[in-house]
Amino acid sequence: QVQLVESGGGVVQAGGSLRLSCAASGTIFSINVMRWYRQAPGKQREWVATITSDDNTGYADSVKGRFTVSRDNAKNAAYLQMSSLKPEDTAVYYCNAIVRFKFRKDTEYWGQGTQVTVSS
Repeated sequence: QVQLVESGGGVVQAGGSLRLSCAASGTIFSINVMRWYRQAPGKQREWVATITSDDNTGYADSVKGRFTVSRDNAKNAAYLQMSSLKPEDTAVYYCNAIVRFKFRKDTEYWGQGTQVTVSS
């Protein structure tokens, strides 16, 4: 019933910027928390950023000061604005959400991921 779809990935030069989007669709009452994760080849998945229902945010040390997470509750969407990109930011980026429903318990969902490649 619920689907998360990431978009906005691509190839960018070091020092450039990119904006990722995550759109949730389906029968949704509200979304408690939206998170961004990333996974580089040969490495475990890494938490990147979180935004709560009351717009509290948190960031991994590796991206703090360069990335900004935001959300649009009317659109059931989250965004990740990435600036001053570095080659080590290269990874598949995943959107994660904890979705509230009217008649069932909260459920966690993952998007399919979008590739971000930062070239030197």
